[in-house]
Amino acid sequence: MELDIVKNDPWLSPYAPVIERRHNQILAKEKDLTGGKKTLSDFADGYLYFGLHKTGKSGWVLREWAPNATEIYLIGELTGWKEDERYRLTRKDYGVWEIKLKEKELKHGDLYKLSMHWDGGCGERVPAWATRVVQDEKTYIFSAQVWAPEKPYKFSKKSFTPKTDPLLIYECHIGMAQEEEAIGTYDQFRENVLPRVKEDGYNAIQIMAIQEHPYYGSFGYHVSGFFAPSSRFGTPDDLKRLIDEAHKNGISVIMDIVHSHAVKNEIEGLGRYDGSYNQFFYEGARREHPAWDSLCFDYGKNEVLHFLLSNCKYWIEEFKFDGFRFDGVTSMLYYDHGLGKPFGSYDDYFNGGQDENAITYLALANKLIHQVNPKAITIAEEMSGMPGLATSIESGGLGFDYRMAMGIPDFWIKTIKEKKDEDWHPTAIFWELTNRRADEKTVNYAESHDQALVGDKTIIFRLIDDQMYWHMTKGDNNMTVERGTALHKMIRLVTAATNGGAYLNFMGNEFGHPEWIDFPREGNGWSYKYARRQWSLVDREELKYGYLNEFDKAMIAVIKSVPHFSSSPVVKIWDNDGDQVLAFMRKGLLFVFNFNPTKSFTDYGMLVPKGSYVTILDSDSEKFGGFNRLDDGLTHFTGFDPLYKKDKKEWLKLYLPARTALVLKLQRNSK
Repeated sequence: MELDIVKNDPWLSPYAPVIERRHNQILAKEKDLTGGKKTLSDFADGYLYFGLHKTGKSGWVLREWAPNATEIYLIGELTGWKEDERYRLTRKDYGVWEIKLKEKELKHGDLYKLSMHWDGGCGERVPAWATRVVQDEKTYIFSAQVWAPEKPYKFSKKSFTPKTDPLLIYECHIGMAQEEEAIGTYDQFRENVLPRVKEDGYNAIQIMAIQEHPYYGSFGYHVSGFFAPSSRFGTPDDLKRLIDEAHKNGISVIMDIVHSHAVKNEIEGLGRYDGSYNQFFYEGARREHPAWDSLCFDYGKNEVLHFLLSNCKYWIEEFKFDGFRFDGVTSMLYYDHGLGKPFGSYDDYFNGGQDENAITYLALANKLIHQVNPKAITIAEEMSGMPGLATSIESGGLGFDYRMAMGIPDFWIKTIKEKKDEDWHPTAIFWELTNRRADEKTVNYAESHDQALVGDKTIIFRLIDDQMYWHMTKGDNNMTVERGTALHKMIRLVTAATNGGAYLNFMGNEFGHPEWIDFPREGNGWSYKYARRQWSLVDREELKYGYLNEFDKAMIAVIKSVPHFSSSPVVKIWDNDGDQVLAFMRKGLLFVFNFNPTKSFTDYGMLVPKGSYVTILDSDSEKFGGFNRLDDGLTHFTGFDPLYKKDKKEWLKLYLPARTALVLKLQRNSK
């Protein structure tokens, strides 16, 4: 039977056998894992079995999977960090090791590790399934920690349903979310940043760097403790309290999950966990990622699938996360990790260079996540454009809800860097922002954390650069700043308004946060100067940052004002590269952009659905730092044209100031 993904795209017909084989492989692997009886959710209960658990009042049990180990000892504060025969684990079937302890032998807060032995060597290991990992401030050594408070945090918000049309994501990093030159905490984020997110109108936060990672500067992408929320930011209960508070405020919490690779570290990571090189990772040349200095999971092993699928379920069940943004999906999909490939034809997706074990895992992960929480959100960070990534498994896809529109920020960077203002063509802008597969939802974004990293530049910094240091005070009329703030507003509005299901902003960029992100490292003297957010800039009334923040807030409010905005079609009304004018409609809202740097147009005409229109957003408004060249209180009426009577379209004539964006609402549609 032909799958829907092929029916909907005839260009996929030559590759139907490959798509069907992959689909059947997904179904076969699911049956293999579940035995044809239980669900994937039942299979993914590994976190309830492995790791350290309290067994009622009788004591504790610790289990780990280490098939290559010959002996394992529990060491820690309990044993004076020495091996003790009384705390030697027993080997069970299938490479599982276990130890049972009396209740009094461990207590909340105790530190522990495993002393792992194998033929030819031994070493200390932080348990792979540990749910709490801490680092000693003096020695920098990581250890697992018993986390069993007398009064564990209980969620007060028992159920929560994410708002997804539109899905408006505020991407954030807990550690750098404060102004002080230090590492921020879950509590500080909950108290200081979450209220800003709510006020700005975003309905989801996407949190980076949750899984424990040894190097802070990795931005959380070199994970060592897959089940442990990073202790840099606080306790597991602090994270739960943050998520609970977000839900109380109607805000979904999406986790940036890293299953595309793992840090090489052996003591606190999974590298040679049981002494072997291939317990969790591929053998030979495929073991190490050539660009990321990390290790690549072997998605063909059922035990690895069990570990990763259980990891997905754990974060949803234990912390109430509302979904995941899967990092590095392109790297997972291809044997060569997609490095340096242009992906210019469909053949690039089906030519045998794809890791079909990884493809199977991603589909099963999506199926599992939606079994655990049918309302969960899954997003793929994927740049190759593989068809079907964000279509249902039943139709032949991989089951993601959204894919990141990663070409959009690249387009804006290229435009700002390489084109004169006179060469900004609306036809190219509209095509780039709306060029997506009809059967896949996308996350539009002008910039994320990637564009803010040291060595790169945010949009505002590309537009204004060092003039930000001297001319961001209100009343200081600097042409570079005026150009930059005008285009910053227009770029964000046109990107958000054309979103394919969701829109994303990285924290601080809504008000044009200056400079870059640079985590403490040897090269900068281990400084936190650029690993923070300067909220005082937007709070200071004498500075222009507040103008940008107010515009972003108004933009988000407009998008949220219309039900089902993101699922409605984007209908082009007009584009003219000579004038540099673009107009499109969506759900009764007319978006008009004049990108022309010098020309304002009087009585600029365009054919629109007949009726009356009122301005609900004007980027040139004084409250957004504009020149106030428009009377936003006017009602604009369309004019009859007999040529378009059957189409129920009439001419709307507007004054369009240079470098200005307008949103008008259709008030009355005459019959």
